[in-house]
Amino acid sequence: MQLVIISGRSGSGKSIALQALEDLGYYAIDNLPANLLAPLIDELRSAPPSRPNVAVSIDARNLPESLERFPILLDAVRGRGIDTQVVYLTADAKILLERYSATRRRHPLTRGNDMTLAEAIDHEQGYLAPIRRVADLVIDTQGLSVHDLRARIGEQVAKHTGGRLTLTFESFGFKRGVPLDADMVFDARCLPNPFWDPGLRAYDGRDAQIIEFLESYPDVHALAEDIHAWLDRWLPSYLASHRSYLTVAIGCTGGQHRSVYLIERLARHFHHDDADIRLRHRELGIHTALSSDSAAQPSASTGNAGSPERDADT
Repeated sequence: MQLVIISGRSGSGKSIALQALEDLGYYAIDNLPANLLAPLIDELRSAPPSRPNVAVSIDARNLPESLERFPILLDAVRGRGIDTQVVYLTADAKILLERYSATRRRHPLTRGNDMTLAEAIDHEQGYLAPIRRVADLVIDTQGLSVHDLRARIGEQVAKHTGGRLTLTFESFGFKRGVPLDADMVFDARCLPNPFWDPGLRAYDGRDAQIIEFLESYPDVHALAEDIHAWLDRWLPSYLASHRSYLTVAIGCTGGQHRSVYLIERLARHFHHDDADIRLRHRELGIHTALSSDSAAQPSASTGNAGSPERDADT
């Protein structure tokens, strides 16, 4: 039996994630009281094995004391040998405020009290902190469409193999904010910027023109090798600690050139049998999984090519 616990901030896409798992054959339960996790497992174990996988949503609608006890309840379930993943969805407070304003729905924490929507969004983050701290996978849904989120859930959650690390390398632009789901972040803005060459602006870090430009500078090689060395040193420790997911992000100003090049280089360097390697170029709208033969196979793409924002690396 596999148990997936979906949690996160209201408006971040929990219902979409739960529905995606239900469509993939999971027995799905929304708004489960956290104290009922263990009884639910007992009930399902005694039933015929027609529904081996279960997905539940546990969020701020729970009693505060139940949320505080969540890490203990989770340990009790895992102590019974249940393969359990905790997936936490989040987004910037400003984005959540915009989503609620657009849908005109009530935030669950605004019911029965005098909280404003902004206050409820802020308080909710504190209520859910015990779950966020023990989450196996954090997904920043900012910029993800419904289809993108469903694809991420199917690829990273439903297809995840227990005991194997999923290692995601992500490029991004600092001008649009640091990814909320990054475990570690490196800054490439100190490197020479192809944007300032008008003949290179239309390309990205996967193109030969940008690769040739960047590889002509010793500092680019030095930074790449330093990041390689740091990860070579510490990845075994993450593997030994039974981490299921790890996201390494590299940012430049616009997320088109330097960070994309470095992420591609990192993914090739670390592609081996100990981890599932995925690449995500946030500003290009590309999510790629490396296949066993080291060829990159696109698994999801929304694409920004041709838009004015694609060339904005200032």
